[in-house]
Amino acid sequence: MNVYFSDEQGQDVDAADLLHFAERVLGEEGLPPATEMAVLLVGAEQIADYNERFMGRKGPTDVLAFPVEDLAPGHIPHLTADEPPLNLGDVFLCPSEIHARALIEKLDPDDFLFLLLAHGILHLLGYDHENDEQALLMERREDELLQLIGRNQG
Repeated sequence: MNVYFSDEQGQDVDAADLLHFAERVLGEEGLPPATEMAVLLVGAEQIADYNERFMGRKGPTDVLAFPVEDLAPGHIPHLTADEPPLNLGDVFLCPSEIHARALIEKLDPDDFLFLLLAHGILHLLGYDHENDEQALLMERREDELLQLIGRNQG
């Protein structure tokens, strides 16, 4: 798996564990080994700018996912050897917002960070939470992925 990881913010996070978890999620989802995606940790000002520019919402948020492909959960495209690698897109995480929300909701901030990384990656893979059925499917998969590394849903 080719996960580009960039930490462009000041809060202390376990970047190596986050990168390994992102790679593990892609493997668990059965993606081809050459699959590409990016995980970017950004500050509140930068994610607020992206949130307004691309989502039409004011203020910072905890996670944004920008898929490149239009995928459906569990349906991975089969690429031939002469095609370029599958590029899933980008997941932006804002550790300061994640930490603040975790404190408000009485969640473990580190577990919540890993949950939102899984959440963002699943969005790249076509998961969503527009209705109760989709939300339940996504939450179950998040829980399964977190259990693989001994973490909880926050």
